[in-house]
Amino acid sequence: MLKKILLFSVAVLTIHGSLVAQEKALERANQKYDEYSFRPAIDIYKKVYEKGFESPDLLKRLGNSYYYNADYQDAASIYKLLIEKYDTIVSPDYFFRYAQSLKTLGEYDSSKEVMKRFAALTEDSRIKQAQDIDYLSKIEENSGRYDIKQFKYNSRYSDFAPAFYKKGLIFSSDRDTGNFARYRHTWNAKDFLDLFEVNEDSLVDEPVTKIEGDINTRLHESTSIVTKDGSTMYFTRNNFLDGKKYKDENGTIRLKIYQATLIADGVWGDIIELPFNSDSYSVAHPALSPDEKVLYFVSDMPGTIGESDIFKVQIVGDGTFGAPVNLGKTINTEARETFPFITNSDVLYFASDGHPGLGGLDVFATKIAFDEYDQPIVNVGKPINTKFDDFSLIINEESSEGYFSSNRVEGMGEDDIYSFLETSPIQLDCMQDVTGTVRDRISNEILIGATVKIIDEENNEVSSTITNSKGEYSLNLDCNKGNFVRALMEGYVPSEEYLPKSYGKPQIVDFYLERDVVSGGFGDDLAKLLQLSTIYFDLNKYDIRPDAEIEIQKVIVAMEKYPSLKIKINAHTDSRGNDAYNLWLSQKRAEATVNYMIAKGIGKNRLEGEGFGEEKLLNECGNGVPCSREKHQLNRRSEFIILE
Repeated sequence: MLKKILLFSVAVLTIHGSLVAQEKALERANQKYDEYSFRPAIDIYKKVYEKGFESPDLLKRLGNSYYYNADYQDAASIYKLLIEKYDTIVSPDYFFRYAQSLKTLGEYDSSKEVMKRFAALTEDSRIKQAQDIDYLSKIEENSGRYDIKQFKYNSRYSDFAPAFYKKGLIFSSDRDTGNFARYRHTWNAKDFLDLFEVNEDSLVDEPVTKIEGDINTRLHESTSIVTKDGSTMYFTRNNFLDGKKYKDENGTIRLKIYQATLIADGVWGDIIELPFNSDSYSVAHPALSPDEKVLYFVSDMPGTIGESDIFKVQIVGDGTFGAPVNLGKTINTEARETFPFITNSDVLYFASDGHPGLGGLDVFATKIAFDEYDQPIVNVGKPINTKFDDFSLIINEESSEGYFSSNRVEGMGEDDIYSFLETSPIQLDCMQDVTGTVRDRISNEILIGATVKIIDEENNEVSSTITNSKGEYSLNLDCNKGNFVRALMEGYVPSEEYLPKSYGKPQIVDFYLERDVVSGGFGDDLAKLLQLSTIYFDLNKYDIRPDAEIEIQKVIVAMEKYPSLKIKINAHTDSRGNDAYNLWLSQKRAEATVNYMIAKGIGKNRLEGEGFGEEKLLNECGNGVPCSREKHQLNRRSEFIILE
């Protein structure tokens, strides 16, 4: 018994010691996680998990650590386990990240199902990815516009964040240290990312050199932009100035944007911190407007919609800046928006995992102007975007050449820079082609010279055209908003069709116009205006036949539509048979028609009927004149003459 007690005590102490060890390990992992140092956090969380210590919090942090390090295979596995076991206590963000991870793995159908569950839990802007089942088709339509190739100065380490400089580039790399920090995602506090310069026109063997001067330190430097005169650089760095590093209340070294001045040929100095930086949040990834009066940047400062948003700030001058302004919910989502770049024509390129994409970060584009952020957000498509992280695109619109970064598997290092040539411009105005024909509804004949107009939702005419010799028309419209397509022709009732907002897919809208009886006047034949088929009666009979009912019903519809319309039914026969008999028969047929219409609800006071027999022949086929059956048939007719 004593031995058993001793063994039990040892077992308890062993379990207790193991629990204490795991708790300490989790404390270290949580500290690394809170510092955005996800790679070391992963190592600890993974060891603790493999020893059987599982909790919702551990799975959340481990899944996020994988996700923010772009390890989407492992992230998907952990998120799946988390959602399967703890779905009732998991916030919507974990469903979104799980769906994004699946998308990055190419599992689009599974991703859509998870996004549906995400949409059921929240009302934020990302649910459009669940609702827009056709987003892959939209991306495909915008794909194939780029020829890309590897940047020849990539290393086996991380190379990313290119910026135009002189005849080459400035970019960020850890090639001197071999550090694989996931800077762009985590804003962590690891060292060793520096800014490098490359002159692609250089004839020397080693054209890649570190930026000279005081910019590079023992902490991160990244994402830069240089003014057009080459005298000022804005760049991202960890919170480090004058040899000192600063931390927030959680011990995290945040990111800030600094300004440097060119003090000598190729040498940068006079480093100053921008006034809207903070020790409590990160500010990074600077970009300039074409006139260099506005600085765009990324931050998680108060007022941020998602994990990181794009902001702008006015450059007043002499070190003075305006107040930061969030670009709003059209551009920013509850996820990550980052790496802005502004072209000379005010096109904003940026990376996001909150807008519908192929997986990870995708590159998007939109037109931008002050206080106008209602332009469409367009995924630039393949091959720029893949199921991996694609980001930090820059482009020279004059040459259509540019660069971007990606961690796709065919690269040399963790991240690589790629060059590209844009073979056709991106369509941001969302112009939609609308084509079709205009025809007569009754006869199906084409209507030449009909007018077709585009009318916006405020009833303003946007454009118009005339149908050609084939009755065809062609127009285009702004598919960012709803529009009416309207067809008009003299003698016909106008017709229109509403086209809601779309993504530019061509539309075919055919019109079949009805004759406008109101355009007729006193004495006009409504049968001709409505292009009625001949109303036949059986030989020597005046019953309304079924085929005649169809044509008379069209007249009834017209009279119901126009309550003030009054008509007279004139019935005619051919010359065959006795004249008096034909007169009597035609009168009976006119009366039968009037009675039929009264029975169908048309007021008696709106109708008259008269038979003319063979008195008003349309051709020479009178008594005794030999004529064909077809010619006699022309005389056997009913007329619906407009009286009022």
